[in-house]
Amino acid sequence: MLPTIATSRLTLDKAAKIYIAGHQGMVGSAIERRLRAAGYTNLVVRTHVELDLTNQAAVAKFMQLEKLDYIFLAAGKVGGIHANQTYRADFIYQNLMIEINVIHAAWQAGIQRLLYLGSSCIYPRDCPQPIKEEYLLTGALEQTNEPYAIAKIAGLKLCESYNRQYGTQFVSVMPTNLYGPNDNYDLDNSHVLPALIRKAHEAKMRGDSTYVVWGSGQPMREFLYVDDLADACLFLMESGVSDGLFNVGTGQDVTIRELAETVMSVVGFNGKIVFDANKPDGSPRKLLNVERMRELGWRAKTSLRDGISMAYADFLTKVE
Repeated sequence: MLPTIATSRLTLDKAAKIYIAGHQGMVGSAIERRLRAAGYTNLVVRTHVELDLTNQAAVAKFMQLEKLDYIFLAAGKVGGIHANQTYRADFIYQNLMIEINVIHAAWQAGIQRLLYLGSSCIYPRDCPQPIKEEYLLTGALEQTNEPYAIAKIAGLKLCESYNRQYGTQFVSVMPTNLYGPNDNYDLDNSHVLPALIRKAHEAKMRGDSTYVVWGSGQPMREFLYVDDLADACLFLMESGVSDGLFNVGTGQDVTIRELAETVMSVVGFNGKIVFDANKPDGSPRKLLNVERMRELGWRAKTSLRDGISMAYADFLTKVE
């Protein structure tokens, strides 16, 4: 389904009541930063202890009581290849439950505008590059993260279906690989870029001569600084877009080898890269076609090296 786009941008009321689901995560915290910077003052947040989004009754009660105007749905269980392979049931169950509960309760409470955050892993493993939104469901998924991808596909189809049946304005955003402040640097469960930052830093601190990188180093990946994603999300919410799916990325990719070399340069580690071929590569390439966003007038602003420098600075605050 192609997006419906109005001809002019909207101006949201700065006092509008906006709920950020998942505000403690990397994406949710970036959205909160962006909203506050733009002058939005009436932001609603809940920790997992305060509101379990997998609890349908609790979510429905929260929506009815809060009388929200807008929702950014950034909550979910996320992780890298190892986590996706190890916790397959957790990834599909928790993400499905969160999406179903929040989207359905938003409709029940009469909330017209919602922005749903998905992932580029929804697209087929071997689809043409760069990946257009139309390629969704045209082939088999990457097996290493299939449960997570299926859950994310279900979320965007929920948005599409509620729009068609009930006239809601639920928009889906599919970001490329994200990194930045508040990322997860756990070596077993993180994504590739934060893992490389931590590995390079620890190798530097130990005085190692080598730097182990998972896989062959040949797969190509696109990376987006998370504050750029937050900017895109607010851009869409303030626009006349009422439905549809939008890729958000930089439109440029690098090999994992090139990425590792850039991380080493930023961190200041001069060792040798050693590739662990016993670890999986995942998809050979994932580059998003971002023409829909560019046609609307939005582009990413942060270069990969600058973004890695800011991410490393954030990592150092956590180490300290």
